[in-house]
Amino acid sequence: MPTITAEGKTFTCENGANLREALLKNGIDVYNGAASVVNCYGHGTCGTCAVRIEGAVSAMEWLEKARLSLPPHSPDHGRRLSCQVKVMGDISVTKYDGFWGQDDRVVWTPERAI
Repeated sequence: MPTITAEGKTFTCENGANLREALLKNGIDVYNGAASVVNCYGHGTCGTCAVRIEGAVSAMEWLEKARLSLPPHSPDHGRRLSCQVKVMGDISVTKYDGFWGQDDRVVWTPERAI
């Protein structure tokens, strides 16, 4: 079973589990501010659950590529939409500031909340 490390917590999930669902299930909020209420609930259209991931995950598909190519996101930031990611192995997750998680300031790292 893959291990996820995020916001100072480490836990396991099923291989192929949806990252957003695994994080929320383990008490880790993938949203910033009002995005906790105003989001697409995992459909990949709003872009508010963007995170940086290190480790083995599914390849990016067209919907995620399309959303991350639109402002305020940029393909150069190396972010992924947690709602569109399947966990395929051990990973570490970092969350950034901004309504869409698009800013440069880190909100939490794999090791701890900031």
